[in-house]
Amino acid sequence: MNDPIPKVLTVAGSDPSGGAGIQADLKTMGALGAYGMSVVTALTAQSTRGVVGVHAVPVDFVRLQLDTLLADIRPDATKIGMLATADLADAVGEYLPGLPNTVLDPVMVATSGDSLLDADALAALRRLCTLADLITPNLPEAAALLGCEAAASPHEMRRQAEALLTRGAHRVLLKGGHLVGQAANAADVYADADGTVLLPGVRVHTNNTHGTGCTLSSAVAALRPQRDSWIAAVRDAKAYLAGALAHADLLGVGHGHGPVHHYYALWPNRSEGVSSK
Repeated sequence: MNDPIPKVLTVAGSDPSGGAGIQADLKTMGALGAYGMSVVTALTAQSTRGVVGVHAVPVDFVRLQLDTLLADIRPDATKIGMLATADLADAVGEYLPGLPNTVLDPVMVATSGDSLLDADALAALRRLCTLADLITPNLPEAAALLGCEAAASPHEMRRQAEALLTRGAHRVLLKGGHLVGQAANAADVYADADGTVLLPGVRVHTNNTHGTGCTLSSAVAALRPQRDSWIAAVRDAKAYLAGALAHADLLGVGHGHGPVHHYYALWPNRSEGVSSK
């Protein structure tokens, strides 16, 4: 008898361009063999060129979405993304103790540099980090959570990942994509109660990086019920993202930072005739 298909929930904002947010999450989950579900926390007006507006969904309606869904379907894993306000972060945090395999991507700033978090939400996001099973900050996000400068080397990444553990995080995947120079290929650091591991990777040279954080965190959530450990899910999620980045230029979507190719392993590769539309 085949194992049941994992049911994975994303609690995040919407991206009309399809490259980030719940759209990227659902694509990722489907590509990795999971049944994706979504609770929308915010509507954005954005494209590959940037974010021009954010409309937070009222907290009561986010609760209604969650209560209605969870009364019928229990997810095997949950990814939490954009939570634009402190009230939203606190409300979603109330549900985490009852959900298995929770992955928090502490979204603060979009790839374009636009803020996705109001001024009061950082403290609430710090509280949420102590409730999730795994957090996946990039270097600026980790620095904001810790109140320090962003790590500039793999050694500093290790120290900051371990510092996040001391602040109450259960597991940390600190993403090194913002490193520059010789350290740029040092990749990511994974830390939990058993120790800290440097996860090497190969930097993919492309401008089409829209939604990388959303994609990685939702990939971990999709794979965790299908793997025997968090570190195994993280390693395979990183491999998936590397492939999605390596094939991103084939899509030709938009005129800014285009999306990664979530379906690269499922679609025929069309290397000719690609144009932005």
